[in-house]
Amino acid sequence: MIISVLSGFATGLSLIVAIGAQNAFVLRQGLQRSHVTLVVAVCALSDLVLILLGVAGIGIVIEQAPAALEVVRWAGAAFLLVYGMLAAWRAIRGEHLDHLGTGQGVGWAAVLGTCLAFTWLNPHVYLDTVFLVGSLASAHGSTGRWWFAAGAGLGSLIWFTALGVGARFLAPLFRRRSAWRVLDGGIAVVMITLAVLLVS
Repeated sequence: MIISVLSGFATGLSLIVAIGAQNAFVLRQGLQRSHVTLVVAVCALSDLVLILLGVAGIGIVIEQAPAALEVVRWAGAAFLLVYGMLAAWRAIRGEHLDHLGTGQGVGWAAVLGTCLAFTWLNPHVYLDTVFLVGSLASAHGSTGRWWFAAGAGLGSLIWFTALGVGARFLAPLFRRRSAWRVLDGGIAVVMITLAVLLVS
């Protein structure tokens, strides 16, 4: 049991600790202190649902429906492109924490919708959590695979919590407009690059 949990935990962290669209969004929300609990909960729960689907064998079903992933691919690319362009505009305009305040001006529904889009419109999340985690979990037997899934889910929860809550310690740095420009510029590059890669 312990081996399965630890293996799942290590696998979950290795897949999620990377510069990507979702992590960039969580970081930005954490810096703004805008609906951080909601964002962390949605990201962690979404990961857990996808992991459980993969362990349950739904990956085989998805593999038989390539058209569904194709729709997700194009929708995800369009979303990332638009968000990347908005980030580029923010980088040009410049922002800082004094200007943004607590970030509560953006409603929770808009934040929720954006967070769900970053998670569920990313085809790679299905490859990572549903196919890969599901395949690796199967090696731990009928019972051990669920402990593996629990470990992977725990890894996601800890990572997103650390990213969202820990971002506030960077707040002094981001009181400078130049720091926000670098962050938003980097986010723009990541988002637009991912959008191009999705359709290429």
